[in-house]
Amino acid sequence: MLTRRHANAGLVSTVILASTSGLTAQTAKTKKLPPPRASGGKPLIDALKLRRSIREYADRPLPPQVLSDLLWGAFGINRPSGDRTAPYWRHVMVIDVYAALADGVWLYDPQQHGLDQRLEADIRSQTGTQDFVATAPLNLIYVAHGERMQDIPAEDRRLYASVDCGFIGQNVYLFCASEGLATVFRASVDHQKLATTMHLNLLLSRRRWVIRAPERQYDNHRSRRVQDEKDRPRRTFHLP
Repeated sequence: MLTRRHANAGLVSTVILASTSGLTAQTAKTKKLPPPRASGGKPLIDALKLRRSIREYADRPLPPQVLSDLLWGAFGINRPSGDRTAPYWRHVMVIDVYAALADGVWLYDPQQHGLDQRLEADIRSQTGTQDFVATAPLNLIYVAHGERMQDIPAEDRRLYASVDCGFIGQNVYLFCASEGLATVFRASVDHQKLATTMHLNLLLSRRRWVIRAPERQYDNHRSRRVQDEKDRPRRTFHLP
């Protein structure tokens, strides 16, 4: 019998450090998300026990409520002051969260708790070099804006952006553990190609995530990833 973990749909995510986001709204389309749940989920200790990286995925879309809760949990507003569910560098909003779906690229708007369409194209296949990323129902793309980090050297910008991304990513990991979804932190991606597609002025490229539900396993994932690293210079991370 399939468990929920083996039956659910899933998502994908990415992080890029850019000088500015060149993405502009191609249409006036917006998606209003259901309000995030005010309670529910597994206790924190249980979610921590279940947290793990999984590389088996189904391709069914996430229900709107799950998508809503996931985005809010990742980097939504959790108090009247406008502060977020994840801490961030010097109280400056460095990270923007984009959702790459079958119907385009959408910017998550925490204030309105909705999605604003920025591209109509399906770019999911560009969010990674692994075969499974193209059919993930959702790819989360974290864009770190270097121009918001004033008077900070480039290497420090990368560090602070990476830390902020890690906070958001752990929220996503714990949410997926609580909801029976699968996720994996990854870095095998053509950052320059993705940045070009998204019209970003790329400065530095960093970490990527995949979040999707289990369906089939890629036993040669490690060997493909190692070969990828031989072909293009970038830093990668492989989590258990």
